[in-house]
Amino acid sequence: MRSVTYSMNVSLDGYITGPDGGIDWSVPDADVFRFWIDEIRGVSVHLMGRRLYETMLYWETADQDPSLDDDQREWIALWNPLPKVVFSRTLSEVQGHARLASGSVAEEIARLRAEPGEGEIAIGGATLAAEAAASGLIDEYRAMVHPVLVGGGIPFFPQQERRVDLELVETRTFGSRVVYVGYRVKR
Repeated sequence: MRSVTYSMNVSLDGYITGPDGGIDWSVPDADVFRFWIDEIRGVSVHLMGRRLYETMLYWETADQDPSLDDDQREWIALWNPLPKVVFSRTLSEVQGHARLASGSVAEEIARLRAEPGEGEIAIGGATLAAEAAASGLIDEYRAMVHPVLVGGGIPFFPQQERRVDLELVETRTFGSRVVYVGYRVKR
């Protein structure tokens, strides 16, 4: 069965955005960006909420920019053809290799897990991840922890009153002082 992973940039105090919605503190350096490129290679479908979808729309046309470096072009070559499922109550259409979700996150994950194929089912966006976590659907939490305290915003971890035991799978420290941590849910 394909695993469901939740990966995002996060501040040391646990937020994916600052109080003003800003993410400028999480712009990756070259080593962190390279890590994200390698990570996306293992993904077969990406589930995301509206806000993340709208942020990632940049990459749909970024290949037109002659100033892009080789890593950015490699990201585009991997990201753009990747199937995406967007959960939104307000969007009526999506672009590229995206489709609007037809059911709940639990229904979509069950359908995707039943399909033949390999690769992870990635979830991006804290609100969507919280819904999946509440149903016990996340298999791995992966956080790229940035050395900044933003003081509020959208939390990385779902705010729920249940305990989830985790097993450390991987850590990695980058020259920029960013630390990657990956945890598998103990079942």
